[in-house]
Amino acid sequence: MRALVSTSELADSLNNSQPPVLLDVRWVLGGPPGRESYVAGHLPGAVFLDLDADLAAPHDKQTGKGGRHPLPKPEDLQEVLRAAGVREDSAVVVYDGGNGSVAARAWWLLRWAGHSDVAVLDGGYAAWEQEGRPVTTEIPQPERGDIVVRPGAMPTVDADGAADLAQSGVLLDARAPERYRGETEPIDPRPGHIPGAVNAPFAGHINQEGRWLPAAELADRFRSLGVHQGSEVGAYCGSGVTASSVVLALEVAGVTDPEHPAVLYPGSWSEWSSDPQRPAETS
Repeated sequence: MRALVSTSELADSLNNSQPPVLLDVRWVLGGPPGRESYVAGHLPGAVFLDLDADLAAPHDKQTGKGGRHPLPKPEDLQEVLRAAGVREDSAVVVYDGGNGSVAARAWWLLRWAGHSDVAVLDGGYAAWEQEGRPVTTEIPQPERGDIVVRPGAMPTVDADGAADLAQSGVLLDARAPERYRGETEPIDPRPGHIPGAVNAPFAGHINQEGRWLPAAELADRFRSLGVHQGSEVGAYCGSGVTASSVVLALEVAGVTDPEHPAVLYPGSWSEWSSDPQRPAETS
């Protein structure tokens, strides 16, 4: 399965004898809770997963280690996915409210867990609903899956590795420009960015309708940021969520491929800025 699927492709696949498992991961920073949106209406058969509770480990607020959305323990993620009906042979499609930035986190986690047959719905719930496709308030009771989580299939780096990558390759910062420049920091301990990182706001991956840009346009965008095929490249953001969409966009663009994906710094700026010994660059 390609990393992105269209609404029409998903609609067709849902009529197959073995339709994909649908995961609804709608979430908005600061709320309202995604579950409220899910209960109000979702794609038929979709199972809701909560970013904070299901797709991340608890946040260590005292030390900041791991960032605001640390990677979940493999056994915890396995239980969540099995309860959602994900099997070893399942195709999986994940969607969020629209721009794919949160769905990309679920996509990345499944890939990290060793499950390659997973894609993000282009345009998310907004596109599906705008096209008048069926939605429901019925909560499914999926048959328990048998997926085995084998962590490590997607590369990661810690803070030291991120610092090294910013100097030896290209480290992309997926946050909004004003946060990258250090003009504002509404969430994390300090403003600024990792020295040497290049700003690549995740909002630049989509058009005004919330659909992902064509592969050629994404490739042009990354070339303008100094990223080419074969580049040593990684991504971070505030807490490792929207950076996953940069990893996805690099693959959609053909800059990277499933065998050689971009690196993710899961702790991201929330972890980095919690350590006073780590330098912060502003510009």
